[in-house]
Amino acid sequence: MSKDSHLNQAIEQVRTVLGGESAAPIVKGFFHEPTFTASYVVHDPATKVAAIVDSVLDFDQPSGRTSTESADEMIEYVRSHGLSIKYLLETHAHADHLSAAPYLQEKLGGEIVIGREILTVQNVFGKVFNEGSDFARDGSQFDLLVDDGQTLELGEISIIALHVPGHTPADLAFLIGNAAFVGDTMFMPDYGTARADFPGGDARTLFRSIRRLMELPAETRVFLCHDYKAPGRNVFAWETTIGAEREGNIHVHDGVAEEDFVAMRTARDATLDMPRLILPSIQINMRAGHMPEPESNGTRYLKLPLNTL
Repeated sequence: MSKDSHLNQAIEQVRTVLGGESAAPIVKGFFHEPTFTASYVVHDPATKVAAIVDSVLDFDQPSGRTSTESADEMIEYVRSHGLSIKYLLETHAHADHLSAAPYLQEKLGGEIVIGREILTVQNVFGKVFNEGSDFARDGSQFDLLVDDGQTLELGEISIIALHVPGHTPADLAFLIGNAAFVGDTMFMPDYGTARADFPGGDARTLFRSIRRLMELPAETRVFLCHDYKAPGRNVFAWETTIGAEREGNIHVHDGVAEEDFVAMRTARDATLDMPRLILPSIQINMRAGHMPEPESNGTRYLKLPLNTL
């Protein structure tokens, strides 16, 4: 099937939910203010089969210590609602927080899922961090690599993967019923869109990916991976709709031309600092959230490449 066919399939899925022919998933958001990350537990109300989207492992960079308070909140929610975890979905290899997927998998089960283009990310950053031959660049750290248009089942609700590169080569949006989990493509309408200047990112590709998502019905619920409080807004927010994005996204609303977006995004990205946790995050997340193997003294180490990024 073509990308257009995959999108049409996604549009029809949303319409079946809006028409009452299929159940809407129940979504619970968890916001991690230290990294401004929104994670989700989403489940089918009929079967209580659930997925976790973009989980966070707490990390104190000065001490090099990890902890699991945020992930434990999700575990408590899952257990208290009698949910069964089938998937641990990653929209991309995040550059701003560490994934808690392996810890959650150990406690709750489920398969760790990411887009197949993670292989590109592993090859690029395998070179950046000078990883040796022991670091597999075939995505085998993950349980399942998915392609554009691939469908998974969450109880009686379908998950459709839509490839939306631009922020990174591997970004996926997961459409679960009438709920789209769009990762780092776009943010709340008053904040705009994600940067596109990481290795493998591209502003023109990001524009086309966002416009593809905006072909979904206006009523489609949109769940974002981050919020940073736009100027004049005093509360965090991470849920909107496709209609609200089309009408009001300050970077990419209806009527914005591709060339204008590319010029804006390129100029804006040139002013941005690297994310505070990019170096530890990428090293962990390109391994599906697993830590590097311990060295001879039993300690695990992260690298800090100098004058590289």
